[in-house]
Amino acid sequence: MLLAAGTDPWRWQPHPEVWVLVAGIVIVGGYGVRVIAPKVVPPGQVAVTRRQKGWFFGAVALLWFSADWPMHDIGEQYLYSVHMIQHLLLSFVVPPMFLMATPEWLTRLVLLDGGPVSRWIRKLARPVPAAVIFNGLIIFLHWQGAVSASVRNGPFHFAMHVLLFATALLMWTPVVGPLPELRISLPARMVYLFMQSVVPTVPGAWLTFAQNPVYRIYDRPYRLWNIGVIDDQQAAGAIMKIFGGFYLWVIIAVLFFRWAVNAERHDGNRYRIVDLGDVVPEELTYEQLAEEFERIGPALREPVPGLRKPEAEADPGPV
Repeated sequence: MLLAAGTDPWRWQPHPEVWVLVAGIVIVGGYGVRVIAPKVVPPGQVAVTRRQKGWFFGAVALLWFSADWPMHDIGEQYLYSVHMIQHLLLSFVVPPMFLMATPEWLTRLVLLDGGPVSRWIRKLARPVPAAVIFNGLIIFLHWQGAVSASVRNGPFHFAMHVLLFATALLMWTPVVGPLPELRISLPARMVYLFMQSVVPTVPGAWLTFAQNPVYRIYDRPYRLWNIGVIDDQQAAGAIMKIFGGFYLWVIIAVLFFRWAVNAERHDGNRYRIVDLGDVVPEELTYEQLAEEFERIGPALREPVPGLRKPEAEADPGPV
């Protein structure tokens, strides 16, 4: 989008491309639940849980909030720190919410159809290629040329947001994907997310400690809320380091406690103490013990291999 807002950041600006995208997501979701689900979901099985519905509507609301006016226009034309918040929402918050909202049967229907697109998606959703693609795009989006092009060219900016969202879906699939076979183990998820938290700290530190404007396109005479360009980019760097790092560390902590609880539960079942009162009666009398031995009978004597009988006990044979 060109700089048409002038010095009035609160002038409403329509974004029909965002409205079409959000409406399309809602229509596709509703069609899947109302039309496709009755055909593929067995009777009696819940097609979409209440929690999945909550994740879906929350993700749609956050997507609309982050991509439409006023956040989009302030982040694009005035404050790079707001632009950073927008990117973090589109990459770290909204995509995992959509993944947790997607039912397993719908994902299998789309990704396991045997087509070339589904095969490529399954390959790219693995941890290594997903992390490389996502972080490569993050580095590109912080290049000065890419930032300037995003501010000057609205379609390019929108395309970068769509690409960022798509690669974030790939990145989050090994962590919270709907298909269990595409998710990695809990310890692997913790390592995976820790590595993801390292990458944002590099451009974040670069922006935080820079003494001159890094992105000249944001160095303009009119300053929203009287925030200087240096303060703005330092705030953007701090947001990227804190939100991009601390947010992922919180998720790592949650995964760790879940893993610890599962391990303790597994060990408890493995070494479970049996209450002998459920097996042996509390009082066992001599008469009961004698009756049991009498019922079983004497123990059979088994010959020991290689051991000969004594001469006195030898079989005399026929007389």
